[in-house]
Amino acid sequence: MTQHLPTIPANGFLRLNQVLQFIPIGKTAWYAGIKEGRFPKPIQLSARTAVYRAQDIAALIDKISQGQGAA
Repeated sequence: MTQHLPTIPANGFLRLNQVLQFIPIGKTAWYAGIKEGRFPKPIQLSARTAVYRAQDIAALIDKISQGQGAA
């Protein structure tokens, strides 16, 4: 049995629930990180729809994995 692991697309957008599959923190911590400037700001597509650029999330993961933290 193989397990399907999510992957970040090369470009496009991710919703918050998709982002949190790659960055294992809670929503409150994510929003605090945005406010502090550690995480990328969302793009508002409509009043109730926010997305994140896939490239920004991939860059954040690379930064964290290189030991630079999310600052």
